Amino acid sequence: MIQSTLCYLERGDEYLMLHRVKKKNDANHDKWIGVGGKFEEGESPEECILRETAEETGLTLTDYRYRGLVTFVSDRWPTEYMHLFTATAWEGTPIPCQEGELAWIRKDELLSLPLWEGDKIFLRLLDTEEPFFSLKLRYEGEHLAAAALNGRPIR
Repeated sequence: MIQSTLCYLERGDEYLMLHRVKKKNDANHDKWIGVGGKFEEGESPEECILRETAEETGLTLTDYRYRGLVTFVSDRWPTEYMHLFTATAWEGTPIPCQEGELAWIRKDELLSLPLWEGDKIFLRLLDTEEPFFSLKLRYEGEHLAAAALNGRPIR
């Protein structure tokens, strides 16, 4: 089981997105995702997202919200519990990311990018200001086989 974080830095009608193109053997290769990563020993979700955002972007979050828990179940990878955040303020100077290319993408253009199918579900939840949620996504390979929001099937 893996514990991870993911954060979408929000600037008006745009999110800072990471196009994962630099790492070999990357389950997210060529996908667009937010910034984040795996917990280190003893970290809280908040400590992890602050560290990961700084490592990947050079920015220090100063205003962020814990938005939900996403459970990924897959026939290829270990189960992952991803703690989802959004951020609206930060300080610092952006740096190049070692894992891919960072770009500000308009929210209304996100769904046309190569994204995981389940990411489209939680991006819509973020966009509609859904209260804290639990989303379970079950993948068969790269195909989203099932999804449940707050314990209720949605697909």
